[in-house]
Amino acid sequence: MFGSKKTTTSAVDKEVSKGVGRTLGSLGLFLVVLALLAGWGYTGYYKIDEGEEGVLLRLGTYHKTVTRTGPHIHLPPPFETLKKIKVSKIQQEEFLFHEIPVDEAPGVEHFGPDGSRLYSTNMQTKANNIVNLSFVVQYRTKNAFESLYKLTTPRSVIRDASQAAVREVVGRTTIDGVLQDQRAVVQLEAAELLQQILDDYESGIEVQFVQLQEVLPPKDVEEAFADVTGATQDREGAVSQAQGYANEIIPKARGEAAALRADAEAYRDSKISIAKGEADRFMSLYEEYQKAPAITRRRLYLETMEQILPSVQTVLVDPELGNLLPVLPVGSGESMTPPVGAGKGAGK
Repeated sequence: MFGSKKTTTSAVDKEVSKGVGRTLGSLGLFLVVLALLAGWGYTGYYKIDEGEEGVLLRLGTYHKTVTRTGPHIHLPPPFETLKKIKVSKIQQEEFLFHEIPVDEAPGVEHFGPDGSRLYSTNMQTKANNIVNLSFVVQYRTKNAFESLYKLTTPRSVIRDASQAAVREVVGRTTIDGVLQDQRAVVQLEAAELLQQILDDYESGIEVQFVQLQEVLPPKDVEEAFADVTGATQDREGAVSQAQGYANEIIPKARGEAAALRADAEAYRDSKISIAKGEADRFMSLYEEYQKAPAITRRRLYLETMEQILPSVQTVLVDPELGNLLPVLPVGSGESMTPPVGAGKGAGK
């Protein structure tokens, strides 16, 4: 009886142990699956930093472009995938001097140390002249989706389009314009043409600027162009000097002219005032003359004598004096007075 009870207890323990093992195994499998699911779900978390954009693909097809910065969640792969791109980053392509031999077979390409294709720096201008130039193109991404998926080799397209745009603009510009006075125009037109080409390709690229660095004539005529450049600089120096002299003389002449004009106007105004005053005085005298002609005539006579007599040398002679000797003054300032002792006393 006791042996049967012991056997039953042992069987129960074994069943309990098996149940516990199965439970732990299921729990472990659940935790593993849960961890895998959590890890898979975490792959859908992403963050967009400042100056970045994210292109979201759903089952390999374009879904949207994420521009808002901060954390985001998308469906984990392979349902949705994300590619981020720096849209604020300014990139640059340089086109430096590289002369390709003229007798080289056509179709031979040259590549730089970075793998980019090299182009001949010899460019033809409007009048079939040749210049050697190097330039720089700076650009940035304006459409993340187009820049990622519209072009297979974006850098090659940018370099080819840049070369084509600059060659076209240089080809319709004179050599003097490219070398000297129209460089800014060439840069602006080349940037506009390059942007048009890239927009036609739907490249998603925005051109910042095209800048010419060195522009040199061919070596065979380099000395002649140096002489022309020197003459041009001398001309500009002479023009600047003449302009400086003009800037100094013209204000001075204008000041003197203004002073003369002011003096003339003041003289004119004074003469007009004097003439008006005399005319008014004459008219007032005329009105008084009309009222009393005799009295006015007598008054004018007396006033005139008052003005004249003080400046006239007057000699009073006593008619009773018989032997009067006239005296002729020698100096202009001597008075015509009879000599002392002339008259009756002198005759005695």
